[in-house]
Amino acid sequence: MTERKEKLWNRNFINACIANFLIACSFYLLMPTIPIYLSEQLNVPKSQIGIALSSYVLALLFMRPFSGYLVDVYSRKPLFLLGISLFVITFTGYYFATTVLFFVVLRFIHGIFWGLSTVSANTVAIDIIPSSRRAEGIGFFGVTMNIAMAVAPFIAVKIYDAYGFHFLATSALIMGAFAVTAVSFIKVPGRKKLEKIPPVSLDRFILIKGIPIFINQLFLSFGWGTLVAFAVLYGKQISISNAGIFFLFLASGIVLSRVNSGRLVDRGYLHAVMMTAISAICAGYISFALFHNIYAYSISAFILGIGFGTLFPALQTIYNNMAPASKRGTANSTYLMGFDFGIGIGMLLGAYLIDHFGFANLYIFTAALSFIALFIYWFNSRKVYEKYKLKQLRKEK
Repeated sequence: MTERKEKLWNRNFINACIANFLIACSFYLLMPTIPIYLSEQLNVPKSQIGIALSSYVLALLFMRPFSGYLVDVYSRKPLFLLGISLFVITFTGYYFATTVLFFVVLRFIHGIFWGLSTVSANTVAIDIIPSSRRAEGIGFFGVTMNIAMAVAPFIAVKIYDAYGFHFLATSALIMGAFAVTAVSFIKVPGRKKLEKIPPVSLDRFILIKGIPIFINQLFLSFGWGTLVAFAVLYGKQISISNAGIFFLFLASGIVLSRVNSGRLVDRGYLHAVMMTAISAICAGYISFALFHNIYAYSISAFILGIGFGTLFPALQTIYNNMAPASKRGTANSTYLMGFDFGIGIGMLLGAYLIDHFGFANLYIFTAALSFIALFIYWFNSRKVYEKYKLKQLRKEK
């Protein structure tokens, strides 16, 4: 009982949450508006929009494994500051982005720096969260990004319509600068200095024990990629005024569910949380595909938010509970890569499916993938986690 009372909301954790919120705001200001800008201003076909959007995901897939290795070997706060600073500076490139090729290159560069900053941010956060409140702390830390996900896209669509894309880029740049300031005030607990730099090996780039979990995750992150890339365009097609409201309801569901699910995970209900989350995601996609009005659009977004908000802290806890502290960066990079890879496939294949089968059939397909993920988790991933979690605990004893 005493262990459960360890303080979570200290100055370092608050600064980490503020930084995460601000950098997420800068990111989500552009995420839903780039497809609109490419479609309406540059007249880019939807299939090419998918290429432009997914280039940053390819960069993430390239950078995440190296990021995990770097934060496990070197000081985490300096890497966090470096990654977030370069990420913010890259926003200046959007002032000059007028062709698809420029967007592809710029998004790739942006993805490199986003990969370094997000892995280091998550690892720094876990370093300063008491181990007895890890899932709860991860939940609160993630909520800051989800609140940004709610506010930023909703406002972004309005700003884009009123002032244009370049004004959005300026707003993102300013918010990012404030995020860098917040990071500078974080004090990270010292780590035992490594006697020598570990050799480069596969298990330093990806959590080998977590590969079955990673594969299961892809079935869910595919759909997440189709949502962040095409939900606003889908809303416009079915005549939803300010389709950015999707993200408002999506993030509201995430915020409502995320913290409570983290507490349930800490109390030992991990598998029940995961099964509930995946079931809600499946139901949300079915509703999103079949019902086409403002009420169904909003309710579907909320249900999907409940599902993903329940999923995120539970899934991240799974990876971290399968890894020792010395490989915490690798665990977090593997977790984030699972979303990066799935999102990239979702953006590329999603654009193709929309062109040939329409939005509704795309989201029926994502619902089917989620249903498959439910079975994979129960019959495989659950057993893999229990095997390696228990093995790790025996070693630590």
